[in-house]
Amino acid sequence: MLAAELLTVAFGVSLPAYEHARLGSGELTPIEHRADTVVELRSGEDPVLAVVVEIQLSRDPAKRFSWPVYLATVRARLRCPTALLVISPDAATAAWCAKTVHLGPGNTFTPTVLGPRQIPLMTDPDHAAHNPEMAVLSAMAHGGSADQDKVLHTLPAALVSVDDQHAKLYYDLVLAALPTAARRHLEELMSTTYQYQSDFARKYVAEGEATGRAEGEATGRAEGEATALLTVLAARGIDVPGDARTRITECTDLDQLTTWVCRAATADSIHDVLR
Repeated sequence: MLAAELLTVAFGVSLPAYEHARLGSGELTPIEHRADTVVELRSGEDPVLAVVVEIQLSRDPAKRFSWPVYLATVRARLRCPTALLVISPDAATAAWCAKTVHLGPGNTFTPTVLGPRQIPLMTDPDHAAHNPEMAVLSAMAHGGSADQDKVLHTLPAALVSVDDQHAKLYYDLVLAALPTAARRHLEELMSTTYQYQSDFARKYVAEGEATGRAEGEATGRAEGEATALLTVLAARGIDVPGDARTRITECTDLDQLTTWVCRAATADSIHDVLR
């Protein structure tokens, strides 16, 4: 109780309503946390600043608890100042990330957030080739804007300048961040419009086309099986409620659909089919 009284009497801190106080564990080893990246700036062998870098694509309330842990843990380990840099290509998510975190009475923490407004608009392919990571951020942040064509046309030049593993990773990141129309535009650009002749492009675009064909064929077969099942049920006069019909038409498991078709041949109710 003395700790609470000291905060109130000596510092004028307004405490939340509570019913009692008890001693907690003094073991302060933090639970397992893993940041996206930790960058250490050093002078010789001595760390002078550690930067915890987090990529945030959507809101995650848990981060308001883990981010302060990241900074405190890295600061204690390296014995140097620390900073948190949160990167988000989505304006609404960036604004959410930038809100001040209230740690407790008299203690707050405000993340440093790089959102679309702070990410430079890159439209020069030569500049992109020399700064591929910045070009990737630019494409993620501005690829769906009015400058879409200029921004996305710089991305292939950036991907050419890195190894295939990073190029595939960066391409996937951009695709995940773009709205649907911009994503389709980039895919078309990569496969047809832009004369993109790197080993990565030829291999990755071909891989994507093959995957797309396979997925399309599988979807077509599933739709055919679902139609056949509904036809059998209708022919046998078995009622199919709305939820059951949705379950059938949205199923993509061919083995499951085949099993249902076999059951429909002798079933007396939809329950017997979908059990």
